[in-house]
Amino acid sequence: MRGFALVVAAVLAAVVVAPATAGASAACAPVNWGSGTKTLTPGAGGSVTDVRSGQHECFDRLVIDTHQANGAHHVTYTDEVRQVGSGEPVALRSGAKLLVVAYSPSYDENFTPTYQPANPAEVVDVTGYRTFRQVAWAGSWEGTTDLGLGVRARLPFRVFTLTDRIVVDVAHQW
Repeated sequence: MRGFALVVAAVLAAVVVAPATAGASAACAPVNWGSGTKTLTPGAGGSVTDVRSGQHECFDRLVIDTHQANGAHHVTYTDEVRQVGSGEPVALRSGAKLLVVAYSPSYDENFTPTYQPANPAEVVDVTGYRTFRQVAWAGSWEGTTDLGLGVRARLPFRVFTLTDRIVVDVAHQW
């Protein structure tokens, strides 16, 4: 009888665990995400004041604080991210490269910088992230701020805006 009870307990435990695991992977499914270009350009303005990142269960996140209400942006996978102005390639550790353009400069109307990364090659520290490999500065010129985002592979991403910020999420998996 005791052996039968152990078998029943093991079967019940497997049944209880299986849906939780399936639910977690379903929650991470990048629904309505993709690897195509995402652009929002109904205007420009504001200025970039910070760039930060974070790790989440299903994705890595890049946040650009812009002090711009609509968060105009252009984000796309590219073969090469280039410095604005010079056209020189931006070195990125990555399996794939995202060009992230905020239609907000990193300077004010007097051309006084509003944001300058301490280390342009490592704008934010993404050591240990599952998807991000590097965030690099590509410059600010003619009303835009460009960043190179090195990711582990060409994974689905989404871009959305919150008040005064642009958010780029890149999924950990398809």
